[in-house]
Amino acid sequence: MKQKAKTLWICYAAIIAAMYVVLTYLAKLLGLDSGMIQVRFSEMLCILPMFTSAAIPGLTVGCLLANLLGGAVALDIIFGPVATLIGAIGTYLLRKRKWLAPLPPVLANTVIVPFVLAYGYGLEMAIPFMMLTVGIGEIISIYVLGMLLYFALQKRAKGIFGQIE
Repeated sequence: MKQKAKTLWICYAAIIAAMYVVLTYLAKLLGLDSGMIQVRFSEMLCILPMFTSAAIPGLTVGCLLANLLGGAVALDIIFGPVATLIGAIGTYLLRKRKWLAPLPPVLANTVIVPFVLAYGYGLEMAIPFMMLTVGIGEIISIYVLGMLLYFALQKRAKGIFGQIE
């Protein structure tokens, strides 16, 4: 990558991280970040690796910052970003398959987050039940909201992200 492209890549990653934090707080303000089915607006950004690799560190750092600033427990501060990183890498690897690409973050969060809820936050519900509820929230966030974002960006993606890839 040339120096200008590297600088743009870092800037995109930072902007994505900032958007993740802001959208996480918006969902929290609206009370959508807790309860049986959590709909986190920030999770819709998990489709961005379909457009740029800068989204991988952006989403991961954004999740880490949102968890740190939001008062999350240690397990969530560690494993939330890990789930996001796994999902972002998977999305990037599947970026040419529009309907499969959003699946990795859904799966990563569906498998990892229930254990964080049980062992980090002490929720006394069955892990399979929490997998179901987390999975539903992730499908809403990523496959519904995220794919709406994907279609909105699709025609403009070259102009927005084309200079860094």
